[in-house]
Amino acid sequence: MPNTPENPHTTDTPPVPPPAQDLGFRSRHLPGTPAGEAKGILPGMALIGMYLLLIAMLNAFAAIRGTFGLSTAKYSILGVCTLLVVGVFGLFRLRRWGWALVTAGCLAMAAGYFYGFHRTHIAPYVIQGLFAMVFFLYLSRTEVRERLR
Repeated sequence: MPNTPENPHTTDTPPVPPPAQDLGFRSRHLPGTPAGEAKGILPGMALIGMYLLLIAMLNAFAAIRGTFGLSTAKYSILGVCTLLVVGVFGLFRLRRWGWALVTAGCLAMAAGYFYGFHRTHIAPYVIQGLFAMVFFLYLSRTEVRERLR
């Protein structure tokens, strides 16, 4: 019989070494924040919040002055502006309920501007509606949502 090894599983190939391990990984200080542990408010969130505070303030003063009529529309505008301001301050504190109020406010504001354009055909309504839609889409991003508590 020709030369056959007693153990058929042994060959002349070298053994495979174990995978490399970085044992000092946790003790080293690495730059940046690990994924899923992002902290703080993004600049876009702050910009959207300041813009919505300005819009809510202008609409509240216009409602008090009687621009929207003297009926119940005045009080509904004041209620919506109050909810938006409360939501903005919740967003600044990185609360989920604040984010939800501001995101819904942006979507409602975009719908209102598009409806206003549909009724009056005034071009700035489209531009303001597109800004509000961009704000809504920005607030829907994963990077924004993972920073909330």
